[in-house]
Amino acid sequence: MVWGLALWLALVGNLPLWQRIQGLGGSLGYRVALIAGLGALLTCAIAALLWLFAWPRVFRPVASLLLVVAGANSYFMWRYGVVMDPTMLASTLHTDVREVRDLMSWSLLGALLLVAGLPLWALWRQPRFLHGGWRRVGHNAAGLLAAVALLVFTALMSYQGLASLMRNHKDLRYMANPLNSVYAATWVAAERLPRQAKPLLPVGEDARLGASYDHQARPPLLLLVIGETARAQNFGLNGYARDTTPALARWRAGGDLVNFSQVRSCGTNTLVSVPCLFSPLSRAQGGDQPADRENLLDVLQRAGLAVLWIDNQAGCKGVCNRVPHVYTNEQPVPALCPGGECLDAAMLDGLDARLEALDPARRARGVVLVMHQMGSHGPAYAARSPDGAKPFLPECRSNALPECSQQELVNAYDNSIAYTDRFLDQALQWLSARAAQGRNDTGLVYVSDHGESLGENGLYLHGVPYALAPDQQTHVPMVAWFSSGLRQRAGLSLDCLRARSAEPLSHDNVFHTVLGLMDVRTRVREPALDALAPCSSAG
Repeated sequence: MVWGLALWLALVGNLPLWQRIQGLGGSLGYRVALIAGLGALLTCAIAALLWLFAWPRVFRPVASLLLVVAGANSYFMWRYGVVMDPTMLASTLHTDVREVRDLMSWSLLGALLLVAGLPLWALWRQPRFLHGGWRRVGHNAAGLLAAVALLVFTALMSYQGLASLMRNHKDLRYMANPLNSVYAATWVAAERLPRQAKPLLPVGEDARLGASYDHQARPPLLLLVIGETARAQNFGLNGYARDTTPALARWRAGGDLVNFSQVRSCGTNTLVSVPCLFSPLSRAQGGDQPADRENLLDVLQRAGLAVLWIDNQAGCKGVCNRVPHVYTNEQPVPALCPGGECLDAAMLDGLDARLEALDPARRARGVVLVMHQMGSHGPAYAARSPDGAKPFLPECRSNALPECSQQELVNAYDNSIAYTDRFLDQALQWLSARAAQGRNDTGLVYVSDHGESLGENGLYLHGVPYALAPDQQTHVPMVAWFSSGLRQRAGLSLDCLRARSAEPLSHDNVFHTVLGLMDVRTRVREPALDALAPCSSAG
């Protein structure tokens, strides 16, 4: 059973990998040699893994899990070009019921039956292990040694061709199924979980409000919108052929909105990008790793400001744990939450009342409000915009994206971007009204957490390892709008910002930019990473 399962998993469980190698080109003999060598390596490696679990009451559950995991991995590699690395597994573990529902399809069931059905039937028809003890230890040890010896022999025989293959096509190492999941699970258990168990290091213990708060006429109110899965190339403001952002274009024409066209994300999935976006560490410093210290919201709250996080997604990934936070699905608005899943406009419902519920003393100093969008979260792009707000038709309404035509897929995605434009327009109208009423000096910063692939090079969705990620998954949109009152208190020059709007920025800049804009003084703020500092007389 060990060797039979190992051979099945290596061959049938890795059909996407063999298909990928077939597409690399070269002679037929060269490709057959690569598949034979890599197939033998995977068979031996999987057999060695199975021999470790060849114990009574252990083998069949573990083997069954590997089969199901292999089937699921095969489906997502086939359908979306998604591979399983440590960050993808960690993100999967944080997936909520709504996201799982969006991924369910008959084709997923078919892939599971193809890869796991027959071997599961055979596995559970076999008689259970009846002996253990030293006899089982010796049997397993012999099997393990044989598997390792064959693995070493095969590696030596195939080294030259496979080493060149892996060097030139690094993505293939993430397609070795189900060993990719075993490696990812080991990494998560060894690296991410211990970090999460440790208390967070304090950040900005010296944080205080600057001179702009002395005798202020109106408290500042900054709305920070964290977009979801919006890619810059489909944003009309960035020169996209379609006008997906007509409302933002009007705000820009009015002179108060600036579009930053060259912004890079910290990661390719929400679990990495959102904590990194609020981290005091840059990506190079480890901001893309599991958080081991407090974040921007902690510093703002420590300085005495009111902070509120409103979430319309699958949670804040730990960022909002120590500040007031609410979730739209806890009190759904019937008109905006069909089927229990809310449109982003639900975050604007009753917003004045939410602000009034914050601590009065903090609110009198200033407010930072964060909204975490559902945005363009896939694969159910059509669900991200209401029926009355779909300018691009016909659209893909299936979550099995390759089954749709490319134009229908792009239409559905562009409709979600157009709805984000509509949502931001409503938010800007609300902020503008509060400024006009003399209640706050208001501003908005919008930036997406990561981008998305829409079939380019056979890739869909997101989550490709960062070093291999295409531009569509890391180039994200970002805009900023400031009322005249906020510009005055921050000493901002819009002409300067517009002139510098095409300069490279990234999520690394957000922490320091927000602190500078809100005039929070602390040693952890680095002026060199404040995107607004070059255009601010306040420094």
